[in-house]
Amino acid sequence: MSVPGDREADGLPPIPLIFGIVLAFAVSVGLVWLAAGTSLAAVAYGGALVAVILALLLAPRFAPKSSEEVLAQPDWSVTAAAIENRRRGVAVVDRANRLTCSNATYEKWFGADLAPHQLPFDEDAQTRIAEAARQAWRDGYAKCGELAMEVGGSSYKLKIERVGRGEDYLVWRFGEIVKERSYDGMQERITGSLGQILSRSGIELALVAPDGIVQAATPGLAERATGSRGETLAGQEFVQLLRSDDRDRIFFANEGQQGSPQTLVHVPLDPPAGREGEQAPNLMLLVDSTVGIGGGWQGSGKAAIPQLEALLSALPLGLALTDRDGRFLFANKAFLRAVEREEQGLPQFPSDLVVREDKAAIADTVRRFAKGATASGDMAVRLANDKEEPVSIGLAGVRGLGDAAVLLSISDSTEEKRLRRQVAQATKMQAVGQLAGGVAHDFNNVLTAIIGYCDLMLLRHTPGDSDYDDIQQIKANSNRAASLTRQLLAFSRQQTLRPVVLQMPDVVSEVSQLLKRLMGEKIEFSVRHDRELGPVRADPQQLEQVIINLAVNARDAMQSHANKLGKQDWKGRLTLATRRVSARDVRKMGIDIMPADDYTVLIVQDTGGGIPVEHLNKIFEPFFTTKEQGKGTGLGLSTVYGIVKQSNGFIFADNVTDASGQAAGARFTVYLPVHKGEMPIYLKGEDGGEEPKASEWSGGGKLLLVEDEDMVRAVAERALTRAGYAVTTASDGEEGLAAIANGDVEFDLIVSDVVMPAMDGPAMARAVRRVKPKIPILFMSGYAEEQLRNEIDIDNMHFIPKPFSVQQINAKVSEVLGEQAKVDA
Repeated sequence: MSVPGDREADGLPPIPLIFGIVLAFAVSVGLVWLAAGTSLAAVAYGGALVAVILALLLAPRFAPKSSEEVLAQPDWSVTAAAIENRRRGVAVVDRANRLTCSNATYEKWFGADLAPHQLPFDEDAQTRIAEAARQAWRDGYAKCGELAMEVGGSSYKLKIERVGRGEDYLVWRFGEIVKERSYDGMQERITGSLGQILSRSGIELALVAPDGIVQAATPGLAERATGSRGETLAGQEFVQLLRSDDRDRIFFANEGQQGSPQTLVHVPLDPPAGREGEQAPNLMLLVDSTVGIGGGWQGSGKAAIPQLEALLSALPLGLALTDRDGRFLFANKAFLRAVEREEQGLPQFPSDLVVREDKAAIADTVRRFAKGATASGDMAVRLANDKEEPVSIGLAGVRGLGDAAVLLSISDSTEEKRLRRQVAQATKMQAVGQLAGGVAHDFNNVLTAIIGYCDLMLLRHTPGDSDYDDIQQIKANSNRAASLTRQLLAFSRQQTLRPVVLQMPDVVSEVSQLLKRLMGEKIEFSVRHDRELGPVRADPQQLEQVIINLAVNARDAMQSHANKLGKQDWKGRLTLATRRVSARDVRKMGIDIMPADDYTVLIVQDTGGGIPVEHLNKIFEPFFTTKEQGKGTGLGLSTVYGIVKQSNGFIFADNVTDASGQAAGARFTVYLPVHKGEMPIYLKGEDGGEEPKASEWSGGGKLLLVEDEDMVRAVAERALTRAGYAVTTASDGEEGLAAIANGDVEFDLIVSDVVMPAMDGPAMARAVRRVKPKIPILFMSGYAEEQLRNEIDIDNMHFIPKPFSVQQINAKVSEVLGEQAKVDA
């Protein structure tokens, strides 16, 4: 591409060259004149020389360009025409991030001068866009999800692709994410077959923008307002279509008072969620006075009443009518669904739908709209079935519909509320899990020191000493606290699992005898297994813990229910069942959070009083319990939840009802995905759940102990020193790396914590491996071993969970050194 003023690019010689040519021309003409002695010869020579020079200078400008030159200059007008798209904003940038081409949609959304990396997205979106651009240059393709603008509330999705013969360009494709609105599709219904049915019945509908401009109308409304059925009312002011007389009766302006009066009902629609500054349109109903509603909605012989109810039932908006005394006359299915009264039916008064605190307010408002002037408005109330989230109910006073006096409207947000509750519950469980895991991990450091010092003190005391029993009591309580931390780690999905491939009935049969003893004589215990169950991959010991916890929880629930009813001679029933669920069945269930896959299902069901509805979203939270104080820690179900989730499964709790609809017990359903790989035979005792046996290694060794907690470092040093090892200590990763780098001691093993300030254990291990590639590393951590291995991925790495005893760390170090000696041999 040429630049104005660039003579070489335009095919012209530079100025110094032109000056030299002119000087040579003048000198040569002068010499010819002197030699010939006549000016005629000099002029002829000069003219011929000028013609030759001009031909030489202009020849390159008229020479045809080679194919390589043509192809090297892209025709961006062709590219611009090719990328035109009304729904996608497309831009092309070069390696210098310069905007070389964009389509009209891109310029409309973002302007013609801004390159994609300069667009005013928020900070998070700009970071993701920059990362996507780097990925596209590297891999050839990248995409981003929801990118929010800094102002305006608009959001976009993005795809980036590397193109060009030399792969020197990126094509950016932006797509706008449109938020769904409650009134989307209403224009098509009003102007379609539903609008024609309403017009034939004397009812007209118009969708009117907040500024009063008609967006859509029924065909009959167009005919009565303009005289032509095919005329469109879109773009006209709604108030200009109507007139009122001195008695406040409403007529069509085209018909005047010769036409029939109309009843105007204003139905405000919900504002669109997530669209700041955008207002919702209004739904205007015009009911002709000639519609045969007569003196009441419930009077006999009124043929128009069922027809009108059927028409209102077809609308997606929840609508209900009350009389002048505030009693309900009618409600469509959408209204019943929105207030969660599909099964119970419509109550007598609107105040029966809301909580006690809102009853007086809604009753007074309905009465005021029924007996006052024609008006409309809305109010926020809390429904009795959902006390946590308020809803907006629109009210409008109506006239000319017999007994009907107030029109109530509400949007059906059942699905939206369900999804919102699921997201809130998942977010809450994740946050609580992270907190519980962090607390358990830090507490394990304290317990490691307490248990270690107890072991060291017991080495100096024998049974019968005055302090021996006290030390044993301290150690026993420390082990009990360690058990609680393991439950917290299970809930936060950070405990160490040793999964194997197994069949669910085998695990159930292992615990059946224990469960029969735990249930006692008053509870009947039964087991049912489905056929052709798929294998699952899980930790058998932890899976047994899940079954036992659910069974004990069911036993306590049945006992508590019997005590509440005052039954002394009661009988209960606990049922364990296994089922197979295919991916097709999962899709039919419509559970959004569970992928469509084949599952093996464990069902634990009791005959107690069920779970209170207000507790269903809380029962898996740690420390939440409905038992009396001192009779439960509240960690049983949270442990079950953590084990199931860490095994890539899902658990749901619900109530079982009898024929009369009363709660007849609780049911817990555990879904574990079917293992699709090889099916090794699982034998009890070969799952790796036992502690590793101590090796016979007794050759001593030089150890580097890296631990930032002073208490843990001190007890581990004393324990290993007493076992005959030469121990060098370091308080963090940098100090440990320095001990290796100095080369004063050739260490046989590094024993290190994982989480430390400055340089952590994994970072130190990677740096050590560059110097000592074969030295084994034993990590101490309260986090899960599987999680640790996935994050670190270092060869010749070993693991011991915290808290550990003196005997356990000595045995683990001996085992690692013994294995290393075999490898070296």
